[in-house]
Amino acid sequence: MECQIEATRAKCACTYEPCVRKGKCCDCIAYHLKYDELPGCVFPAEVEKDYDRSFACFVSVYHAGGGGKS
Repeated sequence: MECQIEATRAKCACTYEPCVRKGKCCDCIAYHLKYDELPGCVFPAEVEKDYDRSFACFVSVYHAGGGGKS
């Protein structure tokens, strides 16, 4: 399967603009997992913009059914 970088980049929810991995999901996921994080696209927009990519933040957001960061 060929990576559709331009199409994926257009839908990328990450707000970190100088990111060189936009549209390259495989690279993005590998990068964040290396630092024990998740990519911004798995967080709601209001949480993503805080740049807290930690697993703890993810659990906090989705623990109560996605009700937001506690």
